[in-house]
Amino acid sequence: MEVKKRAKIITDWINNYCESASYKPKALVVGISGGIDSSVVSTLCANTGRKTIVLTMPIKQIKSQHDLSLTHAKWLKEKYKNVEHHLLEMDKIFNSFSQVLNNFDNEHGYANSRARLRMATLYQVAAANNGIVVGTGNKVEDFGVGFYTKYGDGGVDISPIADCTKTQVWELGRHLGVSEKIINTPPTDGLWDDGRNDVQQLGMSYEQLEKAMEDKNDPNYEKYLEIRKKNLHKMNPIPVCTFNE
Repeated sequence: MEVKKRAKIITDWINNYCESASYKPKALVVGISGGIDSSVVSTLCANTGRKTIVLTMPIKQIKSQHDLSLTHAKWLKEKYKNVEHHLLEMDKIFNSFSQVLNNFDNEHGYANSRARLRMATLYQVAAANNGIVVGTGNKVEDFGVGFYTKYGDGGVDISPIADCTKTQVWELGRHLGVSEKIINTPPTDGLWDDGRNDVQQLGMSYEQLEKAMEDKNDPNYEKYLEIRKKNLHKMNPIPVCTFNE
């Protein structure tokens, strides 16, 4: 599919959802990190012509990541009159959270807590604007290897690019005019103090993951399955104890 057509389909889909939803949302709320996924989603939302609120929510953020987020927000505001941007410094919130839970110290838990605090913030802003939270996960992350935080960045109302591979998201970024610096920067979830990127965490590139998802004979298929198996609890429905009476 041509990237222009893909972009139009997604934009129309967002508009159609808003028009058909029973609660008629008046705003699209997106958290932007300076990464390609959130940059593409926020731009597609802006393309709908609807009120689009983008939030930068740094928590102990590495400067280069934070700068890309601000750069993208500035570009969006200059290009689209329907976009508003808010910088919400969240270090104090996270520090208070960490202090209250200092007897339960865990690095991975705190990384996920950053994402969950941001999710709560997005929903507060959405509630104040009669809006919806728009997800930024792609197909590889959401349905391939489950590379997201349960009830963090996985907590959204709609997911416009969840059927797009990372390669297709990069293509959309170029088509939409997203900064080349954002497109070329190694993807990262921005949840770790050491700035580790996605490849370092996953042990595979997105290109390798995409090939393995599509081809069981791919040399990396078993490795892909191992990563996927660890995260199936995120992708499967919540287990429910049922009674057959």
